[in-house]
Amino acid sequence: LDEDNNDGWQTVGKPSRRTHKVPMDNWHSYKLPPDQQEYSNEVEGDGRVEPSDDELSDLSRACEKLWDLDLNRLVPGKDYEIDCGDGKKAYQKEDMAQGSLFTWVSDDVFRKPTFARFLSLLDNYNPHQGSKEVVTSEERQEQASFIEEISRTAPIKYLHNRGGTSGSSSAFEHVFVGEIKQCGEVSGFHNWLQFYLEEAKGRVDYQGYIFPRRRGEIPDSETQLLTIQFEWNGVLKSVSSTLVGVSPEFEIALYTLCFYAGEEDNHIQLGPYAVNIKCYRHGNQIGSVFPIADS
Repeated sequence: LDEDNNDGWQTVGKPSRRTHKVPMDNWHSYKLPPDQQEYSNEVEGDGRVEPSDDELSDLSRACEKLWDLDLNRLVPGKDYEIDCGDGKKAYQKEDMAQGSLFTWVSDDVFRKPTFARFLSLLDNYNPHQGSKEVVTSEERQEQASFIEEISRTAPIKYLHNRGGTSGSSSAFEHVFVGEIKQCGEVSGFHNWLQFYLEEAKGRVDYQGYIFPRRRGEIPDSETQLLTIQFEWNGVLKSVSSTLVGVSPEFEIALYTLCFYAGEEDNHIQLGPYAVNIKCYRHGNQIGSVFPIADS
């Protein structure tokens, strides 16, 4: 990171934030019509993106396969570093984190095509629930080109081969961006990239992790499933789980698969993590989908 870059964002009140401005090298080109853009090469169809009979009949097996197919998942300590601070119970109001959750994220992360396109979408949404949003043609083109980019990745190819679709989601804003309800609650906001961006801008105040139910499973800088507490724009989110370092295409494939093939509660294993993917429905559409640590 460029610590001498004085025009980056600076978080107020927390001492450990390094100044950081996210590289936006190609963002202007994402607003072009999708057929005028350059995309990554398709992943090779080596058979891994074809679901086995076991994976077709067992949702948990399919989700494990998605975890294995997340070729863009980041490596703690190499691509980013977090500081979990101290733990607390959800009802405790004291701030248990001396600094920010993210110590640093490598600039290379923001140049990964699916990550860069995902980040360029995040500023298209107003966090205040009920605000009328005008979607411009450029924003529609950003959305279409993001979907085209992720459709070339292994998790989305696997999802399509298993019969799911990633075409659009009314829950994108709720799950990934977050909303502030009129009653003064934070709703959604489960994506780690959005958390990092908002923390870097000084809008998120990380307040510590929530103690796991099982003793001895204290999160550290290597942990990629966290249950945390934070304030966003001054509004408290007392409990929120997030998968740290996973790619945007993995999360979209995972939540879409669980919505179409699962129930309200979907107890699965993602690598070393036991997770419940909670799905709420609005008719035939996604109301909300998010992870809860099963510990």
